[in-house]
Amino acid sequence: MSALFNFHSFLTVVLLGICTCTFVKMQFPALFEQRTGFRGFFWKAARIGERLSPWVAVGCFTMGVSIIFF
Repeated sequence: MSALFNFHSFLTVVLLGICTCTFVKMQFPALFEQRTGFRGFFWKAARIGERLSPWVAVGCFTMGVSIIFF
């Protein structure tokens, strides 16, 4: 089943995207200088990961536990 039609998979993909963009921005900040267009989407995801990092971490932990046990 596609991640678009399964809400659990969709949340997993979104959380992994936010975490990946945040990590890449910390390692290579020049990649995320453009704030508009297609690359702007990744900049926004990295910004969400930076500003809401405790909530993103809780979401990742909860998602990991739900994947392991359910």
